[in-house]
Amino acid sequence: MSKNKLRRFAENETFEHLFQPSAQEMFEREFHLKGKWNENFFKNEHPITVEIGCGKGEYTVGLARKNKNKNYIGIDIKGPRLWRGSKTVKEEQLKNVAFIRNKIEFLSSFFSENEISELWITFPDPQIRKIKKRLTSARFLNIYKTLLKPNGIIHLKTDSKLMFDFTNEILSFNQSKPMFAVDNLYNSQIDNEVTQIKTFYEQKFLNEGIDITYMNFILEKEKKYTNPEEK
Repeated sequence: MSKNKLRRFAENETFEHLFQPSAQEMFEREFHLKGKWNENFFKNEHPITVEIGCGKGEYTVGLARKNKNKNYIGIDIKGPRLWRGSKTVKEEQLKNVAFIRNKIEFLSSFFSENEISELWITFPDPQIRKIKKRLTSARFLNIYKTLLKPNGIIHLKTDSKLMFDFTNEILSFNQSKPMFAVDNLYNSQIDNEVTQIKTFYEQKFLNEGIDITYMNFILEKEKKYTNPEEK
C-alpha cells in the first residue's frame, strides 16, 4: 500500500464526521446513530438526504453547500475516496454532512424506517453480468422504500445507458414509472443541482462525448418490488 493511502487512512480516523464501524461492531450491536442522526449528530430536524456509492463525496458536498437547511450523508466502501470528501467538509466547516465507510448492502444497519427524505445514486457500477448487484435492482429498491419517508424521491444520474434502461424496465415491470427521465441530460433545459454539480468522472465522460442520463422516481411503500426473472 502506498504511503499516500496510508496517510489518508490515518487521517480518516481523525474526522468526527466520518464513521467507519468494523464488521464485528455491526454484528454485535446496532449502529449508535441509527434512527437518531438528527437528534444526536446533526442536532436539528432538517430532512436527511443520502448518496450511495458517493466516491469522493463531490455530490454530497455540493448539495450540502447549496442547501444548508438539509442534512447529507454519503456512503461508500473506499476509504481513500472518502478522505477527499471528509477533508473538504473539515476545511469548509460544513455542519450538515457526514460520511459512512461501509457496503451499500448494510444500509438498513445505519438508518431506521422512514428516516431518509431523498436518495441519490450517482454513476453506479452497472454490474453488467450481475443484475442483482445493480443498485436499482429489486433487492435494493425494497431496502430503499423502507428507509425512505413516504413520497421520498430517488435520483439516478449515470453515464450507463444499460443502467438507465434497466431502471426504466424494472419500474415498468412493477407497474410504476419515473416522475421524470431524460437520456441526454445536458441537451435538456434543466438548470439546477442536477446539472450544476458535476463529479470528476462525470466531467470526464462529458469531455469524451458520453451522454449523461437522469431520472427520478418514488417507490410505493406497500409494494414488494421484483426483478423480471423472479416472476
